[in-house]
Amino acid sequence: MEQALKRLGANLRTARLRRNLSIQEIAEKIGVERHVVSAAEKGKPSTGIAIYAAMLWSLGLIDQLSDVADPDRDEEGKTLGKARERAKAGTSKGLSDDF
Repeated sequence: MEQALKRLGANLRTARLRRNLSIQEIAEKIGVERHVVSAAEKGKPSTGIAIYAAMLWSLGLIDQLSDVADPDRDEEGKTLGKARERAKAGTSKGLSDDF
């Protein structure tokens, strides 16, 4: 988890720098203090997901958030779901003529 957060923070920092924006500009845009943006860019685990989402929004990357935990990209989940579907399928009892 720590590695993933550090990578996300580094990616956000790269995106900010490519746009020639300062930490202060991002902080003002999303309504937080500079240290909050700095902590997110360092991948601090205490940073809330709302901060990461706000930073994505401020950088014009919010559409990428929909890829997080996308069920269509969850190969393990799809495999487990299919296994459960097969387990649920029971044998047909046939039709009853008992009215």
